Amino acid sequence: LSSCTSAAEKEPGGAERREKQFRAHRGFGDRRDGVISARTYFYADEAKCDQHMETFLHCIDASSGSSEDGFSAIKLTALGRPQFLLQFSEVLVKWRRFFHQMAAEQGQGGRAALEMRLEVEKLQEALAKLGIATKAESQHWFTGENVGESGTVDLLDWNSLIDSRTKLSKLLLIPNIKTRQLEPLLSHFTEEEELQMKRMLQRMDVLAKRATETGVRLMVDAEQSYFQPAISRLTLEMQRRFNRERAVIFNTHQCYLKEAYDNVSVDVELSRREGWHFGTKLVRGAYMDQERERAAKIGYEDPINPTYEKTNEMYHRCLDYVLEEIKHSRKANVMVATHNEDTVKFTLRRMMELGIHPSEKKVCFGQLLGMCDQITFPLGQAGFPVYKYVPYGPVDEVLPYLSRRAQENRGFMQRANKERDLLWREFKRRLFAGTIFSTNP
Repeated sequence: LSSCTSAAEKEPGGAERREKQFRAHRGFGDRRDGVISARTYFYADEAKCDQHMETFLHCIDASSGSSEDGFSAIKLTALGRPQFLLQFSEVLVKWRRFFHQMAAEQGQGGRAALEMRLEVEKLQEALAKLGIATKAESQHWFTGENVGESGTVDLLDWNSLIDSRTKLSKLLLIPNIKTRQLEPLLSHFTEEEELQMKRMLQRMDVLAKRATETGVRLMVDAEQSYFQPAISRLTLEMQRRFNRERAVIFNTHQCYLKEAYDNVSVDVELSRREGWHFGTKLVRGAYMDQERERAAKIGYEDPINPTYEKTNEMYHRCLDYVLEEIKHSRKANVMVATHNEDTVKFTLRRMMELGIHPSEKKVCFGQLLGMCDQITFPLGQAGFPVYKYVPYGPVDEVLPYLSRRAQENRGFMQRANKERDLLWREFKRRLFAGTIFSTNP
């Protein structure tokens, strides 16, 4: 556990100052518990992270050599110390929450994230009233090319005040309403922890450059909700740099999260403003049971949608938003990563309605190798870009993952029976038609 405990938490009362969701918790130290459908990495040391990076580089090269427009997936917890992701996530969540508090004070509570716009004058007055910063002190926050031009600040402007490309521990200041001070939450990083953070960013940079050079798209997998704000923000920084000409870096949005639509719409709008290519893999989510158990045990709001139906609604809402953006700009890209036939049908119908042709390769589909071939093959034969997700690694690590996927997908046996019935029906049709060896329908 020592490798996951920051200097801040070693101080007296340090852990208590952290929000519950972002504290390391012994009961959930093994992140595999309750997680069926995701590979889990644990931090050992920096050398192990370098080994993971080399493995990812080999995977990128293999993807490049085997197909055009290939994908390679990576996990950021394999590339650095998870504690940094916890702390950075806490900063981002608090910073965003403070924006919503200020919006509520200006009578904009309950609006969609992108519809909230704070009047800069009122915001500066509120900051001064709280004793956080005088108007003169906060003046420099709202200057620059994009911040405060119209006298208002939206969530994207607000988020731009935190720039992860600089030295994070010196920059990130979180308003503490109780103490009326701006607290540098990450200032307790030791020199070694600061180096660990930089090494994670450097490894990401190496992988993104290799992907760009080899024509491979790099998908950054989603992870637990208490890591995800930092993962998404760091991925966003890579997208800003590497997605200028085409979508090289893809984020992953988990639609079982209550905030999924806000996350997708905010990221799409940022790409539109800054002129880079948006890319995402949409999934339902892999950590539901563990997330719910952790939230209940530690005592914070469950981040997961209450029902499977609500998650489906969220998935289709997020997907529709991205498809509309593709129609609008042709600079958005989405992988529909699903085994759900209704979602595939929904996507095909909306693509036809919006005039998005498969040959544009703005929309692609993904399923696990060995699963739902009755979806994968017809899509491919109809000209849609479709990919099979292939796990790789040492046998003793990959087999447990595959066994968990088999557990998760017990319901797929019914679909396998359906696939078998379809194949048998086609065999009999060809037999009686005398075309059993023909490849033509």
